[in-house]
Amino acid sequence: MQELQVERRNDPLLLRVARGEDAERTPVWLMRQAGRYMAEFRKYSQRYPFRQRSETPEIAIELSLQPWRAFQPDGVIMFSDILTPLPALGIEFDMVPGKGPLIASPMRSMDDIRALRPLDDPDKSLPFIREILSSLRSEVDGKSTLLGFVGTPWTLAAYAMEGSADKNLLATKSIMYNDPAILEAFLDHLTEALITYVCHQIDCGAQVVQLFDSWAHHLSPQQFKRFSLPYSEEVIRRVKERYPDTPLIFHANGGTGKLHLLAEGSKADVIGLDWGTEMREARSVLGKKRVLQGNVDPMVFFGSDDAIRDAVEQCLTEAGGNQHILNVGHGVIQGTPEEKVLLFCQLARESGNRHNVQTSASKQEQVLIG
Repeated sequence: MQELQVERRNDPLLLRVARGEDAERTPVWLMRQAGRYMAEFRKYSQRYPFRQRSETPEIAIELSLQPWRAFQPDGVIMFSDILTPLPALGIEFDMVPGKGPLIASPMRSMDDIRALRPLDDPDKSLPFIREILSSLRSEVDGKSTLLGFVGTPWTLAAYAMEGSADKNLLATKSIMYNDPAILEAFLDHLTEALITYVCHQIDCGAQVVQLFDSWAHHLSPQQFKRFSLPYSEEVIRRVKERYPDTPLIFHANGGTGKLHLLAEGSKADVIGLDWGTEMREARSVLGKKRVLQGNVDPMVFFGSDDAIRDAVEQCLTEAGGNQHILNVGHGVIQGTPEEKVLLFCQLARESGNRHNVQTSASKQEQVLIG
């Protein structure tokens, strides 16, 4: 037991905090930290189409490591996409420059759902994943936490039913209101596939896995409670049965108005917050012991250094010091100055002084209460 405790203390910072352990400072990583805002990244994005970059191990590994080498974040997330497992199910997609994902044959009938394949053997249908994650784990070598990620069943269903980005989700919501059995059957199929896919990522080397509910903002709280949260929670429950010590992050874009549902119904180790959520309110609703992630507005990177310092200071203060992973509340966008990302990461590395003061104050308070 003592040897296990020593071994866990030697785990990388973000992994320890994601498990709910107190740590010497706040860890940091950024959603979409490997992206076109980096000059090194653009050397690849200008030459190779997206799926070639994400499904060719040597390219995906390089793109994943670029921000780690440049900014030294506490998390390295593999370069991939939430739609990556769909072709293994029989749903082909392409990334169209300037427009995003395109699915030529959207899923809109029960016959479409019945024709889908199960994700039985990810090593066969997604052979690049193991090489990418295992190589990244070796490259990082305990100096940072390796993150995998997936989309939630709801978000993948919405993408696959729409066929492309649509601000109103007209096709998906028409099905939701007129024939919800089709949507629910699709969600069931995706849930089973994602359970397999998350477990596969962990087996390949991922130390933490984030579930992105990127299109949660299209759902009312009542719809979220029916069509998203139960399916994501089933993924979390089943993965936890197999890998109880691997932290899982649930991030809902558009989580405002849904915090009470997450407090009541989510078993995720970490709740990711978008920038539209007030960190202070999230801490109050979700409690002092729940690990929170986020949630600085990434557009602050276009402001002054002082603006970034103020935003980080406010986020850290409202999060309460411990039980927090610093992140942006949405992905880093193209055009973001790289030096601003470096400053953001540096501010997290300087948060150790804050932790020491808060820990000391907490201990004095406990003595006085005792």
